[in-house]
Amino acid sequence: MSISSSVGLALINGHPASAAELAPLAFAGFAHFTAMQVRGRQVKGLDLHLARLREASLRLFGQATPNGVVTDYIRAAVDAGPEDLSLTATVFTRPGEFTVDSMDAVPSVLVRTAPPSDGPSGPLRLATVDYERPVASIKHVGEFAKTHYLHEARRRGFDDAAFVDRRGLLGEATIWNLAFWDGEGVVWPRAHILAGTMMGMVRRQLDGKGVPQREAEITLDNLRTLSGGAVMNSWTPGVAVSAIAGQEIPRSEHFLALLHRAIAAEPATAL
Repeated sequence: MSISSSVGLALINGHPASAAELAPLAFAGFAHFTAMQVRGRQVKGLDLHLARLREASLRLFGQATPNGVVTDYIRAAVDAGPEDLSLTATVFTRPGEFTVDSMDAVPSVLVRTAPPSDGPSGPLRLATVDYERPVASIKHVGEFAKTHYLHEARRRGFDDAAFVDRRGLLGEATIWNLAFWDGEGVVWPRAHILAGTMMGMVRRQLDGKGVPQREAEITLDNLRTLSGGAVMNSWTPGVAVSAIAGQEIPRSEHFLALLHRAIAAEPATAL
């Protein structure tokens, strides 16, 4: 199987994956992953991606593939594709390897590539749903609910959906972290969420620039006190949110520019 200069590539532990190897994984849900954008064969926040995979592997499988080995697997996929692409690294155990008699299993790494993406231009209007992601701190696979709620939101005339927990707090959106602007600094929702790698990069760059940041409990009622809203994920550091559940949110060009300047300042690692 040739892996020269293409996207849509799938490698398991650095080797081309056959259909026979991939087929059993289609309905296997015990896995976790990280998603990144590669530009010019470079990626930002590689340390955060590797830390995410390592920490989740230790929690799920009791052991983790060394960072250097994971980087080699990612590099093999990048070398085989164009300079710009989307890449997902998924850590999993093969069906049948994980049993109650041996709770720890040696994980494998599936790396897939696809065309690059910069996400939607926005602004986005978000519906709200009462939902809390299970084991929210791990970016795990097979999340039926987030896709279901995205489709439901679009049927209702919204662009996407944000989650409200049992305490009435906004935490995150289907595939996004939420961020807000209070006129002076960035406000991050205080809730049980998956802290994204883009969020991590933005936060550390804003720290370096001396931009005020704080965490706060965000409800639909106190949205009206905020001066801007955005979503972010591996595609982009900021897409404007114009409304959540009918509550309009002012558009702050300063806030959006600040988020984009933050990620522009983040150094990239050559692969």
